[in-house]
Amino acid sequence: MTVDQAGPDTATSPEGERATPDALDSLGRWTLRPGVSVTVLPHGVHLRGWITSVTLEGGAGLPVLWGRLAEALAGDGGAEPARAAVAGSPLRAALVTVVGQLHDHDLLVERPAGENGDAAGPWLGAVADRPAEAAAALIRSRVRVLAARPDGPLARAAARALDRAGVRAATAEAADLPDGQVLLVAAGPGEPPLAAEQDAEDRAVVVGLRPGVGFVTPVGSARQARADADGLADRLRPREAPGGAEPPGLPALLASSAAQRLICAVAGLRDPSAEAGDARLIPGLPTALVAERAPLRGEYRTWVGPVLVDADRVRPRADVRTLTEALARIPVLTDRLAGVLDEPDPGALPQLPAALVRSSVAGEVLVSGSARADLARLEAVCRAAELLLGKGESGLEGDAGPVVGAGAVHARGRALRRAGAGAAVRQQGARAGDTAGPFGGAAPVPWSPEPGRHPQALHWWSVLVRRLGVDADVAVSRLDTVGGGAVFHAEVQVQVQTQGRAATGGVLGTAVEASADEAVAFAALSAVVRVQAAADAPHARHLVTPGGAVASLARPEATAPWEDAGWTTTWLADSAAREPELQEALAALTGWSPQPWEPPTDAHADVRALWSALRQCGFSVLSARPGHRTHPTLTEGSR
Repeated sequence: MTVDQAGPDTATSPEGERATPDALDSLGRWTLRPGVSVTVLPHGVHLRGWITSVTLEGGAGLPVLWGRLAEALAGDGGAEPARAAVAGSPLRAALVTVVGQLHDHDLLVERPAGENGDAAGPWLGAVADRPAEAAAALIRSRVRVLAARPDGPLARAAARALDRAGVRAATAEAADLPDGQVLLVAAGPGEPPLAAEQDAEDRAVVVGLRPGVGFVTPVGSARQARADADGLADRLRPREAPGGAEPPGLPALLASSAAQRLICAVAGLRDPSAEAGDARLIPGLPTALVAERAPLRGEYRTWVGPVLVDADRVRPRADVRTLTEALARIPVLTDRLAGVLDEPDPGALPQLPAALVRSSVAGEVLVSGSARADLARLEAVCRAAELLLGKGESGLEGDAGPVVGAGAVHARGRALRRAGAGAAVRQQGARAGDTAGPFGGAAPVPWSPEPGRHPQALHWWSVLVRRLGVDADVAVSRLDTVGGGAVFHAEVQVQVQTQGRAATGGVLGTAVEASADEAVAFAALSAVVRVQAAADAPHARHLVTPGGAVASLARPEATAPWEDAGWTTTWLADSAAREPELQEALAALTGWSPQPWEPPTDAHADVRALWSALRQCGFSVLSARPGHRTHPTLTEGSR
């Protein structure tokens, strides 16, 4: 920033004297953090700290001004600058601005005082908010290194790392720990000797090593750390055959990282994962360090373990509310090392006119499509989770299982649309006299691709019949609802020739939406996806077609000023405004409100782990309508 642009940070009385203290008055309490480097520029100064930096620019006198301020920070305080700079003067305003920027960029630290003032050392002085208090906490603490083989390389490396940091560490045997895992537990003074199971007040971390791969759990209680270690050990597959001595690089990397995490927790410092600056890590969720030997590297990954013990882990997570949030959580659920689902990948599949992605579900191929690849990936993750969770209930699979969505509103929209499609079939049958029902028959609505229709409906219909050359027809009807809410059902069917006459063939796509044009748009888009998948992924076992529920995640502020309804982002944002009314109408139409779903007590551990991971990532799992099974061509069912 430019110092000339800042005003004085002080209040003045009518007589010109300062009415309140400013940053210059308290300068004596502060000094530059150890390790801060300074580069003097022709008209300014650049300062670089542990993880922050700032460049201050102004006139040719700014380097001189900085020199006087640096002398005060290095000496015994800022009494001289405070006296020399008159209240309300440009000099004082410039000094106050510089000091404020140093505080904002965390480049100042309080001067050491008391008996622990000199114990902090340069490292704590560089990274801790209160180095003296952090040093005192480390001095009081003691750490026990527990392992089934205390003389193993991992336990010895962890003890050495703690000793080098000045933390008292003692190694002991814990026969109940799995081979290849070491538990580091920190306790305060005066507590009984540490065992493998500790109270929740203790801080613990587990470091684990398997052939070619290893991990460091998040810091938590001993029970939570051990539960995380068991979960990580189950998910991380060995990278090489067991047996043989592990090269020293990987154990040293893991042990030192575990010691650092525990030391930072004891000293009240930020977790090392917070220093990584990795945008892929989800704020508020724990992280595990996962390291591989070939090549040797370690990386923090958001960890959603299957067992939650500590209070901060059990606490419910906030629902996903935007598409950006939902897309950011997909890599967590599909992490190649620690995830619970296979990652959807476009691979060699076409991305135009619709975008297709594929993934694996229980050894079977799933293909998902939508207007964009990110939307297709979200649909694929939700559907894959539904298929796997459905195996947790005896006799349920496919559309009779639970419904998954990125947050409660998205999940509810998916569930109600699925139930609304079944209601449309019943109403259409009632109108034809085939069945009886509580509502009147669905009223047909004429629709044709004429000017004035919604651009998305015209686009996807044109793609289907012109670009792909499908001889299709669309039937639109308005469903009879309680309270008169608008619910439209569109069904795209392919025309076939039967003895020289045109006849209706199979259903290519359907949709239940708030307007006729939106229903046609999604039905036509679904038909395009189905036609593309049949040509480019004929061996796929599951096909996922898009639905309008994703509009609930769109936000108007995410659209650019030049985007109109022909852009997917604006289309979804406009649809989002009608989503609450549509869901209310669908609930009245079906007489059903989706409720949260949990795996049964006898469900497989993988099912419970998936359900837990979805909840921790802000996804919602809702029950399907009891006894409801929709027509197989109306949903994202099995092919």
